[in-house]
Amino acid sequence: MIILDISMPNLRGIEATKEVKRISENIKVLILTVHKKKEYLYYLIYAGTDGYILKEEAITELFSAIKIIREGSSNISLSLNSELTRDLIRFQQGGEAYWLTEPLSVREKEDLMLIAEGMSNKEIAKLLTISINTVQNHRSIIKKKLNAKNTANLVRYTVSKGYV
Repeated sequence: MIILDISMPNLRGIEATKEVKRISENIKVLILTVHKKKEYLYYLIYAGTDGYILKEEAITELFSAIKIIREGSSNISLSLNSELTRDLIRFQQGGEAYWLTEPLSVREKEDLMLIAEGMSNKEIAKLLTISINTVQNHRSIIKKKLNAKNTANLVRYTVSKGYV
């Protein structure tokens, strides 16, 4: 089992989780973080994480989460469960889930967060192991979808959505 944070130097928890799961699905990944935004939780579920625990709840939940994950189940902080459950029920009842109403894909949101963190196209390409041309293409698509004229507009959008 690997315990990661979302915010780490050189590699973010989302990319690290994807890389670990690419190497082996048998390696369990537990995210221990301060980030309460459900967007991060959903990104990490999509990336393949086995657990998501808030640092403020680590004292009461960490050892239990490790045990549950090692036994083959998933674990999410109790304080996030009610919001996650509401989203799933709303979606199951025919309502739109937030991830379906967002204009950006998961990959585009990840790229947008890296842009907002001040990373250059070259740095993003290296981190995500894609070409600079691909990063530039992603940036163009994001700007078009958000009707943004420049990087400052992208950063403002990212901050307003709470992605950073």
